[in-house]
Amino acid sequence: MIRFLDLKKNNGRYRKDLVKALTRVLDSGYYVLGSEVESFESEFAQYCGVGHAVGVATGLDALTLVLRAWLETDMLSAGDEVIVPAHTYIASILAITQCNLTPVLIEPDPVSFNLSIKQLRLAITPKTKAILAVHLYGQMANMPEICNVASEHNLLVLEDCAQAHGASLNGKRAGSWGDAAGFSFYPGKNLGALGDAGCVTTKHEGLAKTVRTISNYGSMKKYHHVLEGVNSRLDEIQAAALRVKLRHLDSEIEHRRKIARLYSKEIKNESVKSPQWSDDGSHVFHLYVLRTRAREEFIDRLKNSNIETLIHYPIAPHDQIAYAYREFGRYPITEELHREVVSLPMGRHVSELDAEFICEIINEM
Repeated sequence: MIRFLDLKKNNGRYRKDLVKALTRVLDSGYYVLGSEVESFESEFAQYCGVGHAVGVATGLDALTLVLRAWLETDMLSAGDEVIVPAHTYIASILAITQCNLTPVLIEPDPVSFNLSIKQLRLAITPKTKAILAVHLYGQMANMPEICNVASEHNLLVLEDCAQAHGASLNGKRAGSWGDAAGFSFYPGKNLGALGDAGCVTTKHEGLAKTVRTISNYGSMKKYHHVLEGVNSRLDEIQAAALRVKLRHLDSEIEHRRKIARLYSKEIKNESVKSPQWSDDGSHVFHLYVLRTRAREEFIDRLKNSNIETLIHYPIAPHDQIAYAYREFGRYPITEELHREVVSLPMGRHVSELDAEFICEIINEM
């Protein structure tokens, strides 16, 4: 069986260093907001090319806390509009609605699947105050143009980097383009923890301080609470594991690109659309996503050949029961993508021989 994802095998490559790191935490007797978190925040900020990183509990929390911080500092007000791609994981939109802000969904670019600049410009109204740009599947959105639009209209920019650790565009890494960014370190990510974890990156010291305060019960000093905060902190164990894996992130990404190049070169089946991407560092292939109108047949054929696939994502956010109360409207491009996309195995556990076999099976369909 070629697994879609094999965390045991992938993490096993670093078992010795992970055990050493976790033992260090256990022996320290300090498990929350200690030196491991502080060191990881510094190392990850440097990696991303920003001044500040704040570890939090999850990727969703990272996005939500940034928006909360902007509300607390009057950079946003309840009801303000935040433009977000319709084609994304629901967390991108949950962060907006949980902060009593108004999500304005726009269709993606049909080639990159990321935020469309044309649709972005058309969606801006006097109530628009922020853009939430998603780097979907590991491919960076067109951040130079997004930032230009934001500058023209005095809008805040929040990057959803949950799938784009290590991606770069024009020499700048994901997480360093906008006013702030949210990262997820869910175990299946390119930089995955051993449980839930997340991080906020920003170049703004004041924003970092406010996010850190909200995430720690609204407290900057123990038992002194200046904001109505929450408990969302990166723990020492996850930080220690992430420090180990961050050292290997670039090599992990290069392997993913090698497999992606092989898929793109060898898949010849004309009923399947391979992703279009530029081999310039802007795509780190958290996922390799194909399109096919005969998706169920495609999945079954691969399954019968012991190849595991997944669908990212089968139901668009605006069609979820959770948002039945909202009148989002229809998004034909997004809905078509959600009917057709299918993800191939991707990660360090996939060998070149595995990828070649997968391509052979696809081409025989």
